[in-house]
Amino acid sequence: MTDVTLNQLTPRKSLGQKALLGTLSILFVAVLSITYIWCGIDPIKLYEKRQNAAEYLFGHDVTASDKDAAMAQAKRLPAIIVRQEAMTEVRNRMKASGSTDFTEMARQGDELAKQRIATLDPVTQQAIVEEEYARVLDEKRGGFFPPEMRTGPLLEYTKALVETLAIAIWGTLIAFVVSIPASMFAARNTLKIIIPGSSPVRKKLRHTIQFSMRRLLDFCRGFNEFVMALIFVAVIGLGPYAGVLALAIHSFGILSKVFSEGIEAIEPGQVEAVEASGSSSIQTIAFSVLPQIMPLIASYSLLRFETNVRSATILGFVGAGGLGFLIFDKLNGYLYREVCTMMIMVILMVTVIDYLCGKIRRKFV
Repeated sequence: MTDVTLNQLTPRKSLGQKALLGTLSILFVAVLSITYIWCGIDPIKLYEKRQNAAEYLFGHDVTASDKDAAMAQAKRLPAIIVRQEAMTEVRNRMKASGSTDFTEMARQGDELAKQRIATLDPVTQQAIVEEEYARVLDEKRGGFFPPEMRTGPLLEYTKALVETLAIAIWGTLIAFVVSIPASMFAARNTLKIIIPGSSPVRKKLRHTIQFSMRRLLDFCRGFNEFVMALIFVAVIGLGPYAGVLALAIHSFGILSKVFSEGIEAIEPGQVEAVEASGSSSIQTIAFSVLPQIMPLIASYSLLRFETNVRSATILGFVGAGGLGFLIFDKLNGYLYREVCTMMIMVILMVTVIDYLCGKIRRKFV
């Protein structure tokens, strides 16, 4: 018997295949190089800017000019508070008498404010100044740490966090319920079960339904949740309902695509066995298709829920409810420590959800 070497058993690539592989490799390297330069990726620059990152996260040293500016601002606050109270009192008094003379209102308000400032308790005035000085100085120092830990803000953030979780739950649930039947019409093999037959008309009908459903899923996935939320906020107004709809539509497009591809990869033998027993289309899907893709459905639905929890946090930036609205408001007010507290709460919530989803996932996978 003639000995056969390993090289003889291994199929050799033709010159055309090698040339194509070389061309693709060069093209891949060229794309990486161009996009690397285009995006300005520079690890050295990141290292050089490390001090900026430290000051942004932990704040910077307060200078003497910062202290002077903070004290000047704090000393103006008692007069501002007294004038606002005086103007409110004069406005209510003149409104009760039926007068609408704004010039006279301003004059009386200024006179009343001067009288009250002159008789203001020095201890009270000093307490207001010191509290405002500490607040302004802390604002000028900046930084995310240490986080805000007062009871009042924590209760407010917790309420918004629960709303964020509710948005994610309903957005995922609506998408999950709708995506299962939609995925049946986006998969070729289940369409053959729903619309059996080999006539040209039925083939054309199945192709049209699948093509239309696939394009619908592309449309739903094509827009980010943030863009969807902008649209729904403009249509139905501010609130968590806009966030629910935005998450539901985007998640519907993703889950339906994943489920349909999982359906097309199932073992056809089980389907044929159930069909041979004389079962209807619904029975065939229920007893041969769904049991095979149930682990996939459970895994990806839980994964999408985890993703939606994080996405629901950002939707509040456009007024779609949840914790994002507070984060956006505090960022605009440079209250980074309160933002840090909310970020920590989101991280803790996502961690707990990930742990619980892992427990549930192991029951199916």
